[in-house]
Amino acid sequence: MEQVLSMIGLAKKAGRVEIGEEPVGAAARAKKARIILLASDAGPSSARRAASFATVGGCPLVPLGADKDAMGRCLGRTSVAMAAVTDVGFADAIVKKLTVQDPSLEQVSEQLAAAADRARERRQEQARHDRKLHRGANSGRSRKKQ
Repeated sequence: MEQVLSMIGLAKKAGRVEIGEEPVGAAARAKKARIILLASDAGPSSARRAASFATVGGCPLVPLGADKDAMGRCLGRTSVAMAAVTDVGFADAIVKKLTVQDPSLEQVSEQLAAAADRARERRQEQARHDRKLHRGANSGRSRKKQ
């Protein structure tokens, strides 16, 4: 579980985690949330809201095997019941680590891995496009007529 919590903390440092009910709800409504993490001791109303956010955002609700205090410590807070990971790469890595403990998350892991692959391909295609544009701008310089 420590590896999962440290991965969540790393995603927080990268600015890819929304913490708390309002930010998680906003990220889900904006379709930016890739997974919503729920603490094991979250209250019933928090669990209902998190499930609602996951439905609205079209992302999986992943129960975390850690309590609110442990989740809060890894995110620099005292207590956190829910958080949304907005980066597909971090979400994939977190779910892969959780799949070892809970094999029922295998399907979620496969979906996130496919989404991460698509995102990686889009970034590579964009980089190729940018290089092509850069080369075209430098090689097509017009020369002064004398």
